[in-house]
Amino acid sequence: MSSIWESEKHYGAKLLNSDINTDTVIIGAGMAGVLTTRLLSERGVDTVLLEGGTVGSGQTKNTTAKITAQHGMIYSEIIKRHGREAACKYAEANMRAIDEYKKIIEKNKIDCDFIENSSYLYSQRKTAKITDEADAARLAGIEAELTTETELPFSVNAALKFKNQAQFNPLKFLYPLSKSLNIYQYTGAVKIKGNIVFTGGGRVKAKNIIISSHYPFINFPGFYFMRMHQQRSYVIAVRTDSIMKNMYLGIDSGSLSFRGYKENILIGGASHRCGENKLGGRYEELRKKARLYYPKHIEAANWSAQDCMTLDRIPYIGKFSGKGNVYIATGFNKWGMTSSMVSAMILRDMIIGEKNDCAPVFSPSRRHMIALSPLLNELYHSAKGMSKQLFTFPIKSADSIQPGHGGTVWYNGKIAGVYKREDGRIFAVSARCPHLGCRLEWNPDEKSWDCPCHGSRYDYRGRLIDNPAVKGDISIK
Repeated sequence: MSSIWESEKHYGAKLLNSDINTDTVIIGAGMAGVLTTRLLSERGVDTVLLEGGTVGSGQTKNTTAKITAQHGMIYSEIIKRHGREAACKYAEANMRAIDEYKKIIEKNKIDCDFIENSSYLYSQRKTAKITDEADAARLAGIEAELTTETELPFSVNAALKFKNQAQFNPLKFLYPLSKSLNIYQYTGAVKIKGNIVFTGGGRVKAKNIIISSHYPFINFPGFYFMRMHQQRSYVIAVRTDSIMKNMYLGIDSGSLSFRGYKENILIGGASHRCGENKLGGRYEELRKKARLYYPKHIEAANWSAQDCMTLDRIPYIGKFSGKGNVYIATGFNKWGMTSSMVSAMILRDMIIGEKNDCAPVFSPSRRHMIALSPLLNELYHSAKGMSKQLFTFPIKSADSIQPGHGGTVWYNGKIAGVYKREDGRIFAVSARCPHLGCRLEWNPDEKSWDCPCHGSRYDYRGRLIDNPAVKGDISIK
């Protein structure tokens, strides 16, 4: 299951095999890490970028690549929780990010299918909510237009249009931008102690450390595992006779995301909390919609994405725990492209000592702003996952697993996750997530073992796919 962007080829890898010193080290070469490295390097800051895989091989390759300040029903929510000024700064930061993408692309002549267009929220039912969000967006300083005219293959009761947004091919942008940077690939960070990052190939000593590895792999201090969860969503790309020029996101329960890319239309949705997809069928859900809306389509690709969701829907960008020289960029809430640029601009300014008026809105230390109800929900899910590992025991054996399926069973006298391949071969893994000990759950759509507490994921062979876990293999031999 590869995304439509993965036809692009990255350049050769350089591995770290000695101890080095630098001014700033960044962990994670996705969009946020590469952009931050680029902006710091342009200001004369000696910067090293570490990546456990290859450039863009994490969540960046799975994005739908919308560069927009329209992040669902965000502005009405920010005003309600944090006030109008915070909404204005959030909007300003994201609109600046769109402009910065355009400047970088034009300056470096990057051919990445960058198109300026409009982004729409739509509803087939909730007209009042769209109107409220329009009012909030205008209060935040965004030109927002109410309409019922869209390119969607169905009618809507209301839509909210943001002009001057954009879309692109993320890997066609990322790879050229990365070529001149000091990047060590296949060099995953496993520990941070003081001002040193430890990897399997060597240690990196730095004045500043930035963690942009999607989800932080350090639990204390910071307690990000209590302040975020991870959510999976699914995408299919279909070829049709229609061309879609703009971007769309539904606000109704079960509604979809749409955007065009050349002869394709990307249809996304079917989201769920990571580790909570026991029955599967997410791709088929999207395919049913595609057959309904585009009867003569051809499916070109299908893939899934994973997003870190914060308590108040605002990313955590800034000092990792309010002190020291460790920084964080995480919690992009499904809007990774714009938030990556926001992160790069804020972290650059913090490190070189320039004022950024938007930075306080994204501060990870905004504990006084966090609502109690979402926090209790995160604690509940963590406690549920950990108690399942401690107190719930399977009643099945490996023999009960059907070919092509997986499940938690008794295997060789212990609790294990077992996947039985179509040819009958069994692949067994530890059912306990190495991160904080939650019970892993089988995801039949991805054939992966997913953690419902904090979102770590392993493939059916037991190989690490997504952090915060850092242990690379949980297979049982």
